[in-house]
Amino acid sequence: MITYIIIGIVVLLAFWLLATYNGLVTLRNRVREAWSQIDVQLKRRSSLIPNLVEAVKGYVKHEKGVLEEVTKARTSLMDAKNPHDAAAADNMLTGALKSLFAVAENYPQLRASENFKALQDELSDTETKVAASRQFYNTNVLDLNNSLETVPSAWIGQMFSFKKEEFFKASEEEKADIKVNF
Repeated sequence: MITYIIIGIVVLLAFWLLATYNGLVTLRNRVREAWSQIDVQLKRRSSLIPNLVEAVKGYVKHEKGVLEEVTKARTSLMDAKNPHDAAAADNMLTGALKSLFAVAENYPQLRASENFKALQDELSDTETKVAASRQFYNTNVLDLNNSLETVPSAWIGQMFSFKKEEFFKASEEEKADIKVNF
């Protein structure tokens, strides 16, 4: 009778170990899938940038530095290999695009251009998708990290070398207060 109880406990322990391990694998894969969605949206935005730069080039010939900054930031984003690097490059690109749109404000013909407006709308739509993808990613990272920090799943995670993931964070510039003048 004691043998059956011991066997039962071992079987239950094995099932618990298996279920916990599979749960951690599922969470890790959700984080990877969520990162993939951010990557897709960032690549989508990057592919819009050359068209936007071309649309602006003809109007802002003496604003070469702004266009170079946008191009450099886009290249950094495309070369990013992990969430931390991508977040830094994304912040750099966001700043460069803000500069580009600020320059565009000085050119009424550019703002009136259908091509420029369409690209600006597409970019705005992509920014919304990037924000949603970031939120989805961070939610999945939170779930994984919570599992890796709570007992008993933390023990299983440690046993099988699961690692906590980094959140996709806003830059200090993005967190700063925006000054509005009327």
